[in-house]
Amino acid sequence: MITAFIRFSRLHTVIGTTISITILYLIALSFSTDASLHLPLLGWTLLSCLGANIYIVGLNQITDIEIDRINKPYLPLASGAITLRRAYWWIGLSVTVSLLIAVGIGKYLLLTVLLSLLLGTLYSLPPVRLKRFYFWAAFCIIAVRGLIVNLLLFLHFNDQINGLEQIPPIIWLLTGAIFVFSIIIAWFKDMPDIEGDARYGIRTLSIRLGSRRVMWVGVGLLLFTYATLIIYPLLNPLSANLPVFIGAHGLFAAVLMARAIKVDLSNKDSIARFYQFIWVLFFLEYGTFGLSSLL
Repeated sequence: MITAFIRFSRLHTVIGTTISITILYLIALSFSTDASLHLPLLGWTLLSCLGANIYIVGLNQITDIEIDRINKPYLPLASGAITLRRAYWWIGLSVTVSLLIAVGIGKYLLLTVLLSLLLGTLYSLPPVRLKRFYFWAAFCIIAVRGLIVNLLLFLHFNDQINGLEQIPPIIWLLTGAIFVFSIIIAWFKDMPDIEGDARYGIRTLSIRLGSRRVMWVGVGLLLFTYATLIIYPLLNPLSANLPVFIGAHGLFAAVLMARAIKVDLSNKDSIARFYQFIWVLFFLEYGTFGLSSLL
């Protein structure tokens, strides 16, 4: 049952949420003038946001059982490893814990959770079911991962740790980078799932334009972002270790290009591995901002 719950929670999204929250906390902490680490604040924030994360990905699986039997038969609902009743129990408990913690901690965390839950629900749940439309599906992911998490959670940590309600330049730059990653993740996540999406009328961008075009536009956009992140700190003051910041992004760009060239777009597993690689770059982006801010 533990394995089923891990699959149900979509581990890569849990890791992404954990890393993003931890890095935003560390950046806020780097501006602190006292010695306190505020670890309980980090712990409660993580628990609240992970509860919202599990609700969102769980609801998506509940409403996508038939599609997932084609696209992702290993997921616990699609494979029959868990019952629909258990899935409802898991997302009900998760959202309850998330909201109770957010209400008790502060306005910015509560706003983060409420907006994320709203968009996650509209994304999956009929009759709205925004995931049917590639623009609105991408909008939901971009809004949550790209904007809501970075801006509102940093304000949450900065307010709770430093008593400040302002956003420094490095967070705006991070938000811009993650905004682009969110676009690419929204595009690439559907590339391995064309068969099931087409059968059930989910008109993704990969179906409309083709996987090859979507992949190379996404890779080009990410390379442009890396070039911007290399050039920007050379022209503008940034509270970061520049050799680490610039060197890491140069390395990421080179590795991305090397991996993209090797993708076999006729092979579903090859596409899926490349999509997971984009998540690794997403994790490393947060890590680079966090490390360069602390050094």
